Amino acid sequence: MNSSALDTSLLDRTVADVRAHAASWSATPLSERIALLERLMPRVVASAGEIAGAGARAKGYGSGSPWAAEDWIGGPWALAQNAAALLHVLRRIAAGRDPLDGRTVHEENGRTRVDVFPATGWDTLLLNGFTAQVWMRSGVTAEQARACAAGEYRGRQGDPGLALVLGAGNVAAITALDILHKLYAEGQVVIAKMNPVNAYLRPHFEHVFAEFVERGWLRFVDGGAAEGGYLTRHEGVDAIHVTGSDRTHDAIVWGTDEDAERRRRDDLPLIAKPFSSELGGVSPCIVAPGPWSEADLRFQAEHIVTSKMNNSGHNCIASQILVLPRDWDGTERLLDEIRKVLRRLPPRADYYPGAADRLASVRAAHPTAEAHGDGCRLLVPDITDHDDLLVLDEVFGSALGVVRLSGASPAEFLRQAVDFANDTLPGTLGATLIVHPRTEKAHREAVRTAIAELRYGTLGVNCWSGVGFLLGFTPWGAFPGHTRQDIGSGIGFVHNAFMLEDVEKTVLRAPFTPAPRGLVTGDVSLSPRPPYFVTHRTALTTVQRLTRFTAAPSLTKLPALLASALRG
Repeated sequence: MNSSALDTSLLDRTVADVRAHAASWSATPLSERIALLERLMPRVVASAGEIAGAGARAKGYGSGSPWAAEDWIGGPWALAQNAAALLHVLRRIAAGRDPLDGRTVHEENGRTRVDVFPATGWDTLLLNGFTAQVWMRSGVTAEQARACAAGEYRGRQGDPGLALVLGAGNVAAITALDILHKLYAEGQVVIAKMNPVNAYLRPHFEHVFAEFVERGWLRFVDGGAAEGGYLTRHEGVDAIHVTGSDRTHDAIVWGTDEDAERRRRDDLPLIAKPFSSELGGVSPCIVAPGPWSEADLRFQAEHIVTSKMNNSGHNCIASQILVLPRDWDGTERLLDEIRKVLRRLPPRADYYPGAADRLASVRAAHPTAEAHGDGCRLLVPDITDHDDLLVLDEVFGSALGVVRLSGASPAEFLRQAVDFANDTLPGTLGATLIVHPRTEKAHREAVRTAIAELRYGTLGVNCWSGVGFLLGFTPWGAFPGHTRQDIGSGIGFVHNAFMLEDVEKTVLRAPFTPAPRGLVTGDVSLSPRPPYFVTHRTALTTVQRLTRFTAAPSLTKLPALLASALRG
């Protein structure tokens, strides 16, 4: 269906109506913006079961399935957490305080860094041992970072405008979080076009955002590529944000006809309005050699499988390539533990459109690929050709490839791994680095250098980088440097509750081992197995309780929440 066959009258009226309310949103005082978020929270809780249940049904399992925990995490909890992060910052400003506590902004090795998580006492308690630090771009001083935070609320309010959010079809909260970012961080009213894959979420989102819809600041529309294309070109749309693939971006900006490549080469875009994007890539999980115990191998195998098999691998941040040391005695033992986890996970299907064809391509390229569990979890344990399909193309499905690199020491291996990730794997959205605390202590400079040189928008150290999507305080987007002619993993950052400018990347850290075993590894924390692990035995109950707690924290809710988390 092309745009000429569309009845565009409804889209035109929607654009005109929302655009007419841009000035009123711009004039909405901070106190009312805070109140709107406070009133949104109970609607998130009220709709949480329906949102998560709709996702579970669409993926082919029941709302009580162990897999349904991911639909709570990536849906209502992520929405509540991001709204809570915004509320934390906005309340500070309303109280006459700077958005950033001055103690959180400092300079290290000539670069400005901002400690953004934990931001509250509840963060410290519930995710003990998890931290996040935003690295600013070179040349940004600590004073500049503090001064530029939350500019929308500190005298640098943007011009009223209309943003088009092209929703993602894989994770429920993506569209909702992009809406919040456009409204609150950029001061724009929003039209959100639902992705056909999860358009069933529209009535739930309209309920959650009911006040924003009623007051004309937000509208949801349905449709496919034709409707999306028409809206991107509409003169009433001032800015665009898309979550998808580089192909989606290129089709919008350069077209799909025979002149598309010429336009790209000559930088003659069909659309020149501001365009931000989050487009995925091939994400690595790098494992540094070290003195791992059998318990370490089992725990990190669960961690690695989670980073790949969450949402059947239909995540732009899924770990697609596991980078292992060729000569480490733990490599084969770790792979054996990964196989055990893959085999014992409950059955499920790859539900996202095109997944069957993409997995068939992996099987065709690797006839001896291992199939585990219900047969659709693929493991390719030794990729030697760096022109391999799994190395160069995002599969967006449940296939994990393993690349082994040389290096007689952790320092040598990390040097090889960083170069491979930066120079061979496409995309810069996120990477995960797993390193034993004693290895980091003994090779501190090598680990520090690896963290500094990995060119990814989010780097998780002993933490799946996908966690950065969830926290709200952590900017989410590709490493800077992409252009519309070479879009890579996209341009710009969303979420980012402190509304930091000139961000380079976020570095997340988590405990290498869960409590109380951290006493042995020297990585002490109170955190048990994280509830987002696919192996967490009580994840569904834990995340349901966590969602209700996040929306309305209370000491009375803590005992049941912590009891459930500890049983996992």
